[in-house]
Amino acid sequence: MPLVPLRILLDDAQKRGYGIAAFNINNMEQIQAIMEAAHALQAPVILQASRGARTYTNDLFLVRMVQAALELYPNIPVVLHQDHGNSPETCVSAIRLGFTSVMMDGSLEADGKTPSSFDYNVSITKYIVDIAHMVGVSVEGELGTLGSLEHMSAGEKEDGHGASGKLTLEQLLTDPDQAVEFVQKTGVDALAVAIGTSHGAYKFTTPPTSDVLVIDRILAIHEKLPNCHLVMHGSSSVPQDLLKTINAHGGKLRQAYGVPVEAIQKGIKAGVRKINVDTDIRLAMTAAIRSWFADHPDSFDPRDYFKEARSAARKLCEERMRQFGQAGKAPGIEFVSLPEMAKRYKVA
Repeated sequence: MPLVPLRILLDDAQKRGYGIAAFNINNMEQIQAIMEAAHALQAPVILQASRGARTYTNDLFLVRMVQAALELYPNIPVVLHQDHGNSPETCVSAIRLGFTSVMMDGSLEADGKTPSSFDYNVSITKYIVDIAHMVGVSVEGELGTLGSLEHMSAGEKEDGHGASGKLTLEQLLTDPDQAVEFVQKTGVDALAVAIGTSHGAYKFTTPPTSDVLVIDRILAIHEKLPNCHLVMHGSSSVPQDLLKTINAHGGKLRQAYGVPVEAIQKGIKAGVRKINVDTDIRLAMTAAIRSWFADHPDSFDPRDYFKEARSAARKLCEERMRQFGQAGKAPGIEFVSLPEMAKRYKVA
């Protein structure tokens, strides 16, 4: 099955009441792990690449590896999504490469650091929506600034993308009324909302409460936008057993907590359809590699320790697919080509 537009998966997820993990990819082993998990569970899946991932892997290698995965697992609906596009140029280059979905993150200016104005965000996001929909590609926008309510800052940056300096409560929490205006003016297919999550492993210093992880804000937005697909960014759960394994084998990660799976499941019930997961895969692979070297200090064959890393990543992905409800949903999803999707956008 060729790549499908993001909108097709999100519409199905809304219809059947589940969420879809969007896993970040950087190398062959991650793509293999995610696709093996999706095949085993017959789950639709979103593969997403940041600007940093595209640079690290090289666009041609990245797209060819995804194409190989489609040939190996032809019955799995797959979306290739540009994560945190910082400019029209980033999004257009992804569309030309064959990505079926792009995120125009107009919540920050093109430098990826400065919080933008609402008008700037609307203008640049709509510009990409108009271009993308002409060729059937879906668009995710973002309203509000991803960051920690504990520290009132963006926290870790994703490949250099994240607000600098202190942020206000208004910036860190998406306003429901403003969300309605944003969706109406831009025509986005999905909306990433700010609820206190952030990139990286160090999201919260203690298990998060409703003061720093405002899941109820999702419900408030969903009540005003019942037909809009919502997205949770920074949603890795930071499994404590993985932190312990890494530190027990030479790592020095600080104590940290992520977004509890139960909170994500509550978000899914409140309208979240796409859940971004990156850090958890990194932690799983790092824990496996560190454990391998501790048990096999004479090892030097990358195939040995990357095989362990791939297996650990697959296990993590299968777990999230079950928890989010996407397992078993692949057979019921309609395939829609980009040209057909473009016609649908035109009619709408």
